[in-house]
Amino acid sequence: MISLTAAAAVAAFALGLVLTPGPNMIYLVSRSVTQGRRAGLVSLGGVAAGFLVYVAAATAGLTAVFTLVPAVYTVIKLAGAAYLLWLAWQALRPGGTTAFAPKELPADPPRRLFTMGLVTNLLNPKIAILYVSLLPQFADPGRGHMAVQIMLLGLLQITIAITVNGLIVLGAGGIAAFLARRPGWQRVQRYLMGSVLAGLALQIGLHRPATA
Repeated sequence: MISLTAAAAVAAFALGLVLTPGPNMIYLVSRSVTQGRRAGLVSLGGVAAGFLVYVAAATAGLTAVFTLVPAVYTVIKLAGAAYLLWLAWQALRPGGTTAFAPKELPADPPRRLFTMGLVTNLLNPKIAILYVSLLPQFADPGRGHMAVQIMLLGLLQITIAITVNGLIVLGAGGIAAFLARRPGWQRVQRYLMGSVLAGLALQIGLHRPATA
């Protein structure tokens, strides 16, 4: 029902998105490093649930609200951009931190880990932009029901995101140890992460939703 071109484009965008440091990656890595892989995987389950919420909303056409009421979209977009800029500053400021630096986090029970993963993803501006503006552009009315196409494209994005994030969770401890032994590499990773976050914040701040 969806074209190979649309699937390939969404897959490429989803891969680039999940490899870009953001709230999901920072939370999953921090939790995995401080509480272990099991905690990271439980948190990843919450992130996956957040993706499913977005897919359900997009399939139901609820994202049309942002087109009908542009002010709502603008507020969410600017709040998300501001959050990403704050994360960028945390990485770039003197004495800043890297996503792979262990943080002092309490050992939370599985239910809270899952909930925090869910909330982190639902408030992730990158994912909101993806589902509000990008996926509908790849749904072709001539290829069948629009909602079904958006659902399939969303499930493709989820598969890629969960696979890559799962690998990050499993390797977070090793990456953190590698960077801890090599301060130079840690600075490079920190500046790269901060620059990417700042660029993404500007991109989101200037982004306008597609119109019909």
